[in-house]
Amino acid sequence: MTEPLETPADQHARVVVIGAGQAGLSVGYHLRRLGLVPGSDMVVLDRAPSTGGAWQFRWEALRLGAAHRVHDLPGMRAMGLQFDDADRSRPARDVVSEYYRRFEQHYDLRVRRPVAVSSVSRIGDGSLCVTTRTPDGTEARIRAEVVVNASGTWGTPFMPWYPGRDVFAGRQLDTTEYRSAAEFAGQDVVVVGGGTSAIGFLLELDGVARSTRWFTRRPVLWADTTSLDLESAVAAVDEQDRAARAGEVLPSIVSGTGVPVSRRIRAGIDRGVLQDEPMFRRIDESGVITADGRHVHADAIIWATGFRADLRHLAPLHLRTAAGGVVVEDGRAADEPRLFLAGYGPQASTIGANRAGRLIARQVMDELRGA
Repeated sequence: MTEPLETPADQHARVVVIGAGQAGLSVGYHLRRLGLVPGSDMVVLDRAPSTGGAWQFRWEALRLGAAHRVHDLPGMRAMGLQFDDADRSRPARDVVSEYYRRFEQHYDLRVRRPVAVSSVSRIGDGSLCVTTRTPDGTEARIRAEVVVNASGTWGTPFMPWYPGRDVFAGRQLDTTEYRSAAEFAGQDVVVVGGGTSAIGFLLELDGVARSTRWFTRRPVLWADTTSLDLESAVAAVDEQDRAARAGEVLPSIVSGTGVPVSRRIRAGIDRGVLQDEPMFRRIDESGVITADGRHVHADAIIWATGFRADLRHLAPLHLRTAAGGVVVEDGRAADEPRLFLAGYGPQASTIGANRAGRLIARQVMDELRGA
């Protein structure tokens, strides 16, 4: 199905990359190495106000570590940069933002920001139309031969519905809204979710909040290592790949790998801070009702329940399946060969993003040569 382009495109680009987080920058780097000129042949768009992808929005207390590892971008070591040598006393958001800024400048990727993509649609000449909007409301259209979507997940936090959620009188927030433990000083806080963000919140709230309780949909799997186990990671990536090829909603990486137990996490377990409980039955005005029927008072509920792929702007392409996902094979959308999804499925964490950047860049060039 094609849609007419009602007004002429403001620009033509051979490739548009949507998103300048790890996946988008990796693809951009490899496309530049394969001969595309940033700013003309290749346009990289990013809706965020600054460099660093989703990391720029993370809470101030978060530091780089085993459970929050950032893999180096391709070409970073040639610049003399690597995250393993980064100052871990600095906020992770500052370190990543700085390194990504230096990377973009060094390789002259000419990222345009803040530019949000409102839609990607087909047009009659066999191209794709990328419609953008800037904060002042200005809209523009870019006609592209190929689009690489690397929009990530930060824009679509997942907050599940539980009975009574709408009657709770306290504060509810998701991971993107958490800023600092100081906001919860002297409060009773319920944290929901079994991933590293939930664990980080609990450790930061310890000694600041009056109390914390931790509820998870399934028991937390603690890994017997201080860093991500490669064998478990491979299994998790394989499951992501299976789900992507089937067009299913993507599972959590952590659910397939377990959580590495750093010294800080071990200390939290030993202190009793990190004791997960089965998911509560329901919520009322003043707290939650546990699985065994007890009432737990809460001033705030933090939903650290993960994210979904942010693909809303792809809706005009009608790619979503009845199972809730998009069929993606080796980074390419099965129902739209001019669209590639970087950082999706098996590339959804730093485990495979850099390798996927090279793979997608080569496929993009093959598509351009055949166009």
